[in-house]
Amino acid sequence: MKSSMKTLNCALGLLGSWLVVVYAPLPASAHPEPHMEPPHDSMSAVTISGDPDRDFAAMMLPHHQGAIDMARAELLHGKDPVLRRLAQEIIADQQSEIDHLRLWMSRQQSLSR
Repeated sequence: MKSSMKTLNCALGLLGSWLVVVYAPLPASAHPEPHMEPPHDSMSAVTISGDPDRDFAAMMLPHHQGAIDMARAELLHGKDPVLRRLAQEIIADQQSEIDHLRLWMSRQQSLSR
């Protein structure tokens, strides 16, 4: 258990470092629309339980929702037909994964009662 917790903490640290780089603040001109703001606190708001499976599922939910939000912004404002089709696929795929994660989390809560 200690080994898996150490691995999880290391992975979460790497993920956090990656997010800092990817979602570093950009000049105001780089975000002309509020819907394009990066989700700064969505994953950091997840409380780490120590259960790697539960933590993975909990952190993936805001990650997938962020992808859906960005894809919707592309559909609202984007002009490129290839990217618009990709955005539609992303919305469908990410929503399906969110549904699977929520179902898994719901089943886990039922089992722990």
